[in-house]
Amino acid sequence: MFRVICRNAVGTSRCHYSKSPSISLFVFDMLANVSRPRIGFLSRRFVSGVAAKCKSATTSANNRAVGLWLGGCAGMVVGSVVLGGVTRLTESGLSMVDWHLVKGMRPPWTDEEWEEEFKKYQKYPEYQFVHKEITLPEFKRIFYMEYTHRMWGRLIGIAFALPATYFWIRGRMPKQMKGRVIIYGSLLLFQGLLGWYMVKSGLEEKPESTEIARVSQYRLAAHLGSALVLYSLLFWSAHKLLFEVESVRETRGLIRLRHTTRWGKAIIFLTALSGAFVAGLDAGLVYNSFPKMADCWIPDDIAALTPKWRNVFENASTVQFNHRVLGTTTLMGILGIWLMARPVDLPRRARLAVNCLAGMGVVQVGLGISTLLYYVPMWMASMHQTGSVLVLTAALWLSRELTKRPVK
Repeated sequence: MFRVICRNAVGTSRCHYSKSPSISLFVFDMLANVSRPRIGFLSRRFVSGVAAKCKSATTSANNRAVGLWLGGCAGMVVGSVVLGGVTRLTESGLSMVDWHLVKGMRPPWTDEEWEEEFKKYQKYPEYQFVHKEITLPEFKRIFYMEYTHRMWGRLIGIAFALPATYFWIRGRMPKQMKGRVIIYGSLLLFQGLLGWYMVKSGLEEKPESTEIARVSQYRLAAHLGSALVLYSLLFWSAHKLLFEVESVRETRGLIRLRHTTRWGKAIIFLTALSGAFVAGLDAGLVYNSFPKMADCWIPDDIAALTPKWRNVFENASTVQFNHRVLGTTTLMGILGIWLMARPVDLPRRARLAVNCLAGMGVVQVGLGISTLLYYVPMWMASMHQTGSVLVLTAALWLSRELTKRPVK
C-alpha cells in the first residue's frame, strides 16, 4: 500500500509516494537540501532585480527633478533677454547709476530718496544729452524698468543656487551634471558682472564723441552672447535629462542632416549676435526700406569709416546691411534643412522640431522686415528679439533629437 508523505522545505511543499516511509523521507530530505541553495539563488536574483528597479526609479526621479529645475532656469534666462531688450528699447538701462549686489535690491522709497537718486542720474551723459527734459515721474518709470531687469537677474541667481545646493547635498545631483552645474553657475555670475560692465560704458563721458549716450555695442553683444550661451547649455542639459533620444536608423541622409543642423545653430547664433550691434547703434533707424536700402542694394556709406574693419562693428549702415544678409542667409539655411529632412525617416519629435524651426524662421524674418518698415516700434522689436531666441531653441531641439543614440 502506498503512503503519502508531505513536508515543507523553505516554504515549498513536496509530496512523495512510497511503500516505505523511511525511503520517502530520505529522498525528500535529499531534494530539500538541493533545493535550498537554488531557492536562495533565486531569492538573491529577485532581491537584486527589485533593488535595480528601485535604483533606476530613483535615478529617473532625480533626473526629472534636476531637468525641470534646469529647464526652469533656462526659461528665466529667456525672460531676462526679453526684459533686457525692452530696457534697451525704452532707454532705461542707464537710469540706475550705481551697482550694489545687496544694497541695490532696495529701491528708493521716500520722496527724499527719489530726489537724491534723480540728482545722481542728472550728472551722467544720458540725462544731459537725451533726457534733459525728463521729470521725476518719468524718471521713476525708466528706473523701475531697469530695476526689474536687475532684480530678475538676481532672482535667476537664487533660483539656480538654492536648488543646486539642495540637490548636491542630498546626493540627487546626477554625477555627469556636477561639473556642468559649476560651469553654469560661473557663467551666471559672469553674466551679471558683464551686465554692469556694459552699463558702465554708457555712464562714461566721451568728450570727443558727437553721438548720443549709449552703452558700448561690443559689450552689449558680449552680454547678449553670454546669455544665449548660458541658455543653450541649460536647455540642452534639461532636454537630455527629461527626454530620451528616440532611436532612428542611421542613414547617409540622417548624418548629413545632423551635420547641417550643427552649422545651422552656429549661423543662427551669429545672426542673433549681429542683432545686438544693430540695437547698440540704433541701426534699425538708418534705412527703413526693404529689400533695397534707399534704392540701393548696397548703401554708399558702407565703408565710410577707417580703418575698414571698424565699419563691420561701428558703422550703422554696414551693421544693418550685415544683419540683413545674415538674416536672409539664415532663413535660406533653415529652409534647406527642412527640405533635407523631408526624405529622411525621422521620429515624431524630430519631425515636429524641424517643422517648428522652419515655421519660426519664416515668422522671424517677417518680424524683422516689419520692424524695419514701421520704424522699430517697441512691441514689434521686442517680439523680434524674442523670436531670435525661439529660432535658436528650435535649432537646439532639432539638434538634440538628431543626436546619435548611445549603444547600451
